[in-house]
Amino acid sequence: IAQQGEVESCTRRKVKRLLSFQRYCHASRLLRGLVPHTPGSLHLLDDDYLGQAAHMLSKVGTWNFDIFLFDRLTNGNSLVMLMCHLFNVYDLVHHFQLDIVKLHRFLGMVQEDYHSQNPYHNAVHAADVTQAMYCYLQEPKLAEQLSPLDVFLGLMAAAAHDVDHPGVNQPFLIKTQHHLASLYQNTSVLESHHWRSTVGMLRESGLLSHLPADMSGDIEAQLGSLILATDISRQNEFLSTFREHLDNQDLDLQLASHRHFILQIALKCADVCNPCRVWELSRQWSERVCEEFYRQGDLEREYDLEISPLCNQQADTVPVIQIGFISYIVEPLFVEWHRFTDPSPLSLTMMGHIHKNKACWNNLRCAAHTPTHSPTEEPEPEGGDEEVDDEIP
Repeated sequence: IAQQGEVESCTRRKVKRLLSFQRYCHASRLLRGLVPHTPGSLHLLDDDYLGQAAHMLSKVGTWNFDIFLFDRLTNGNSLVMLMCHLFNVYDLVHHFQLDIVKLHRFLGMVQEDYHSQNPYHNAVHAADVTQAMYCYLQEPKLAEQLSPLDVFLGLMAAAAHDVDHPGVNQPFLIKTQHHLASLYQNTSVLESHHWRSTVGMLRESGLLSHLPADMSGDIEAQLGSLILATDISRQNEFLSTFREHLDNQDLDLQLASHRHFILQIALKCADVCNPCRVWELSRQWSERVCEEFYRQGDLEREYDLEISPLCNQQADTVPVIQIGFISYIVEPLFVEWHRFTDPSPLSLTMMGHIHKNKACWNNLRCAAHTPTHSPTEEPEPEGGDEEVDDEIP
């Protein structure tokens, strides 16, 4: 009996390691007969809040969409409500003959599996990326060429691209010998986990169970290709291929493979588009992501590990981190997206915000070294008083 108990205990430990922390806790609460804590039910919301949320959704295609306000108005259900709205906009439920109950179940699982305690990699970030992806799918260069499957894949990948993110990066998982690092052989560890978690939830919810096996398998594989493209370590690989296509003018959006590549680029753009937003929103995201970096640095300090780049709050300031991020990641990618769109009004707006926000961070960096500057004073963006029209596309 003792040996049997030891085997069962070992099995439980293995299962606990295999499951993500949140999924394990969720399951254990259900097994104990407890109702899991979820964001407040929509029917408990005041009608005024729902009315304001509905009004915001009527303008979901505008670039100055405030996802933080929308999340408050929906009582933390921004991802579910946004995805349901966009599925209706594109009539995807009818086209793919989706069961609405299974769709809600799947979206609820995805939203719940984001870690709300993460300052940055949470369900609000997923909703923000999804809203940006919708704007990119509406680009004139792209919109007329996309199939319903392209749109479905683009929205689903955006919503689930960071699901169950632990709030630390891949090097941290590798140097702490986390089981995910071993499972995915230290390569695209987080992105592989996001994808496999998404596939698990698709199957658990039964959302695609009515489709032929080869079609559902193809959808799962394409979602993987899109989510894996968000691995920042593959940035140069995608950027050079994108640049080469634009230089050669050989992108043919009649080809499914070329449309898929542009969806990969669009998701990469949506994932790092925070510096392309208006300053008031962009700054919030910048502070959130740096707070997440600093928390990792504190963990590393606590366990006597080498502090990762950008994670030392004493040495790595928010302005310096953001200037580097814009200069080496965001600007090169959006310069090429700008070329791809010919450029579009939205692309012009985004490039304008990138330049203004970079100037703001430069001003804050300089102010930090000027003793007479008041820390509460907002920096003035360079470029005068000219306003960029955000009411697009």
